[in-house]
Amino acid sequence: MRSDIIPGGVFPDYQLPDHTETLRRLSELQGDDPMILTLARGHYCPKEHQQHLELAAMQSKIAVAYTKVATIATDEHHTLQEFRASVGAYWPFLSDPGRIVQQDLDIQEYTDPDHNPMVPYTLVLKPGLVIHSVYNGYWFWGRPSTDDLWRDLRAATMEIRPDWDLGTPGLRAAWESGDLSSFHGWDRR
Repeated sequence: MRSDIIPGGVFPDYQLPDHTETLRRLSELQGDDPMILTLARGHYCPKEHQQHLELAAMQSKIAVAYTKVATIATDEHHTLQEFRASVGAYWPFLSDPGRIVQQDLDIQEYTDPDHNPMVPYTLVLKPGLVIHSVYNGYWFWGRPSTDDLWRDLRAATMEIRPDWDLGTPGLRAAWESGDLSSFHGWDRR
């Protein structure tokens, strides 16, 4: 992995086609919310299925927590659609059969020349694609559990949401004066 892909660094804003063949930028998918990003081996890997099944089981919690998820895999379009459907995911899966991400991040999994996948990483990103945490999932136990993700997302959200604690001095006064800039979602009304 490139040396700048560390907590506090900024993840590259890749633009790739999603499962509907629409070009999507990671920053567009993320918006101003935290994001779980998986860099996946692909549909052929049972470890990927297990990790993505666990994420899919958690997606209703992820949605109500104003958090996004995206997967980048080296699969071709139809295989990517099968992967997404087979795990019951509702989030975008981005297709990178040209291995742009693999090459740019220097994460070729050289132990599998048949599939030429990426080393599977999972990242938790704060808004602006700022890296909060990085997990190397070459071995399955290196991948984050749902508990790991919950802790990371709690910490990241506490950092980015001024309204995390409504008891913070000044928040009530700001609300009552009509200054909603510190209140996520309310600032857009």
